[in-house]
Amino acid sequence: MTHPDLHVGADGELFLVGGTNRALDAYRSGLATWWRDVRWRRLVARRRRRAARLGLRYVQAIVPEKLTVYGDRLEGLRVDVARAPAVRLAEGLRGRPAAASLVDLVGPLRGARDEAIYLRTDTHWTSAGCHLAYAEICRAAGLAPRRDLVERAADEIDFVGDLGGKLDPPRGERIRRGSMLRDARLVFENAAAGKLARGEPGRHGGAHVAFANDSPEAAPLRVLLFGDSCSHVTPFLLTGMLAETVRRLDFIWSGSVDWAYVAETRPDLVVCELAERFMARVPADRFRVPAGERPPV
Repeated sequence: MTHPDLHVGADGELFLVGGTNRALDAYRSGLATWWRDVRWRRLVARRRRRAARLGLRYVQAIVPEKLTVYGDRLEGLRVDVARAPAVRLAEGLRGRPAAASLVDLVGPLRGARDEAIYLRTDTHWTSAGCHLAYAEICRAAGLAPRRDLVERAADEIDFVGDLGGKLDPPRGERIRRGSMLRDARLVFENAAAGKLARGEPGRHGGAHVAFANDSPEAAPLRVLLFGDSCSHVTPFLLTGMLAETVRRLDFIWSGSVDWAYVAETRPDLVVCELAERFMARVPADRFRVPAGERPPV
């Protein structure tokens, strides 16, 4: 039995078309879309200026939806993938200073779409897809990516994704998943992050973890990563990859930046990662890290 939020494409590939953020609507034109695009361009420019005033770098990464990357697999669904939110943002910033802060993930992921870069029954990328994006983020930030990360040992597990779980009966797949950590170690997690790491129900927003890495291969930098489930508190995706790359990594589950916390901790680099469907709401950057839930600086 199908679900109204899903579309089944070629070879049974599942795509999110509905949901809270009304994923398919993001590819349509209109006054509301135009105004949202303007606000997104202003946000990236504002973040870039604010980071510059603090003497640090800012990188914005939008994780494309499967609709954006796999436009050739939609079968029976018409989507103007050239109008994808991430594509419009890049086009709108072209020729402006803020363009230097935006990492293009659409092109690289589309170029690798014949590989397993997204899970078939889920909205999220595989470790291989994440590693491709990680390498692009590193390039934009002037970091040397660790090439061996996706080759590290991982368990094969039966997995029902966030899309496959909507079907009746649920549809799953066999995936490889494991921690990326070898040199880095967890030095802090707040209560929300601890619950998520243990698979317990709880809030995602505000979950906070920090990792330290004393390896001579780690870049002597502190990075503050704001993101969502494409990064995750459990270090099997972007959080783990960056933790293995730099001396100190803090991940905070938030689409908004806490600039007071940035000013207090003085990282060398701020990375903002956001799944494309969440571009339906423009962050106000009013999030605040609770005073009682902060790791040692």
